[in-house]
Amino acid sequence: QPNINWAKVKEAGIGFAIIKAGGSECGRFEDRTFRYNYQNAKANGIKLGTYFMGGKGFTSAPAGIADANYFLQIISGLAFEYPCYIDLELPTSVTRDGNTDACIAFCETVKAAGFKPGIYASDISGFKDRLDITRLGAYDKWVARYGSEPKYVTDYQVWQYSSDGSVSGINGRVDVNLSNTDYESGDSEEYFFMGENFGPVFDPDFY
Repeated sequence: QPNINWAKVKEAGIGFAIIKAGGSECGRFEDRTFRYNYQNAKANGIKLGTYFMGGKGFTSAPAGIADANYFLQIISGLAFEYPCYIDLELPTSVTRDGNTDACIAFCETVKAAGFKPGIYASDISGFKDRLDITRLGAYDKWVARYGSEPKYVTDYQVWQYSSDGSVSGINGRVDVNLSNTDYESGDSEEYFFMGENFGPVFDPDFY
């Protein structure tokens, strides 16, 4: 989402945003809007998380480490209230064990660098079909499920509930999320923010 007016986003009551730092969908890259979004969201007092989208080759521990190291180059010296996520969508269920290895390696590398890691995926075709969730208990989860709360993932911190949101200051439709965790204070009671994930437009069949 280019040219976001973050002052208007703040005025609309948005509490947090999870912005795309980059990905490996077509070679590793930094998202062209990342610096602008980071600087302007911070300037307007919006809490931030960030994510890196794993490509189709994100199917092994070495791939997870490589993507994490590139991600860390992008976010070096920056500060986030919300986690730094790996976005797992493109690898298929055929490489389920390798996808899980990659996520663990990514998260451990990010954690070792001093950032809080997390994993983004859909409730069913992500965490259920593409990943072995029994191995991912150590990591915060950002779960996409449209139409109802997540059913398969029961221990999650952020729920992406729609891709059809509208927010003042942003042109077009945006993904909208609710958080049940106040990361800044560490309070895990039901403390809900509404926020935006300014990333790719996802295929609704994925959920």
